[in-house]
Amino acid sequence: MRHITSCLALASALLLGACASTHRSPPQAAADGPASSACPRGIPAGTRCYSGQDSAGAFFWVAIPADWNRVLVMHAHGGPELGAPTLARTTEDLQRWAVTVKAGYAWAGSSYRRGGYGVTMAAEDTERLRAWFVQNFGAPRRTVLHGQSYGAGVAAKTAEMYARVDGRKGPYDGLLLTSGVLGGGTRSYDYRLDLRVVYQSICKNHPLPSEPAYPLWQGLPRDSKLSTAELARRIDDCTGVRKPAAERSAQQRENLDAILETIRIPERSLVGNMNWSTFLFRDLVHERLDGGNPFGNIGVRYSGSRDDAVLNAQVLRYRADPAAVARLAADSDPTGDVDLPTLSLHAIDDPTAFVELETVYRGARERAGTADLLVQTFSRESEHSYLSDAEYPALFAALLDWIDHGRKPTPTAVMARCKAFEPDFGKGCHIDPEYQPRPLSARVPVRQRP
Repeated sequence: MRHITSCLALASALLLGACASTHRSPPQAAADGPASSACPRGIPAGTRCYSGQDSAGAFFWVAIPADWNRVLVMHAHGGPELGAPTLARTTEDLQRWAVTVKAGYAWAGSSYRRGGYGVTMAAEDTERLRAWFVQNFGAPRRTVLHGQSYGAGVAAKTAEMYARVDGRKGPYDGLLLTSGVLGGGTRSYDYRLDLRVVYQSICKNHPLPSEPAYPLWQGLPRDSKLSTAELARRIDDCTGVRKPAAERSAQQRENLDAILETIRIPERSLVGNMNWSTFLFRDLVHERLDGGNPFGNIGVRYSGSRDDAVLNAQVLRYRADPAAVARLAADSDPTGDVDLPTLSLHAIDDPTAFVELETVYRGARERAGTADLLVQTFSRESEHSYLSDAEYPALFAALLDWIDHGRKPTPTAVMARCKAFEPDFGKGCHIDPEYQPRPLSARVPVRQRP
């Protein structure tokens, strides 16, 4: 099997998680047995729930329904969270994805062993929890990986890393990716650097003129005390984004329109995206990449402001460091080397992970020769963190039918399955079988890359 080229080139460097071949032996499972716990609110009656902390320090929940269909869903959550891992985070995940348990699947989710960026690390933690499940409850009939948002990248990486174990087929049978951040760290976050430089060109308050200057690709200096509340206040000062539109000044309206039109995001996602491009970038650069710059905007032509010529002349420009890019790619970029049936769902108007990222992932699968095992579906929704209840059991059912019987689904077939689940899971099937996303370059400007 292929090895990650950049990993070999940087074998002596400490990577974000761990640097090794695409396929590897599983991490050691936790030694402790299951601790039965009262299920969180919203989990179906009769479900057996277990919680704890594994041998690496990651918290977890496991939920096994009374009518378990012998299929285990390993859930990889989004984020990443920047604080210390907590059981509360995984509790929220289980409650959000209670639809999985309601549909008859066992569910297991890890908090990951630490906060901050690290796709390979999170993949190892996901596999460790799966091994713990088998150790304590026996092998399920099928095991499916479900990754949501950033977790979709984690699930894709998990599938790549453990597709083969000791020369034999790995433990996973299928892959479900929803609202996926599927461009890896090197492609998915370009627009957030664009947001920082465009915002600063217009607003000039992050950093303030009175604060020490720093390169915006850092997110923040390591020792900065800036809070999320203070950042939101500054954004509001410049754009009025948290005020009703009628209460914004003319200058705030002009500033906000210029930022949103240039970066092509809705106003409701501005503060969230600024948080990621500030605090996540700080973690990624200072804690994971030894201060190296993985992001650049050389060659970008920004458009959408009142005067694009002025904007492009004054916006700050940065050149990415090839070594930092290689390290980030080795940790997080999907290779497409996945020999599992793979189904995805993405909202067409996702405000956080652009739907066009699906074209990046399809490209990776095509280059790896595995695109025939990928079916992508798209919904006429405008959310990121969770879509319609009925769509998820339809996706699982279609994926299991493909795994068990070789019946590769079509988007039309997934939509039909969704309609069949509406009586039990509520109205809400929004899949558009005809939709095809544009290339990412139609949404995020092209740039020079190392």
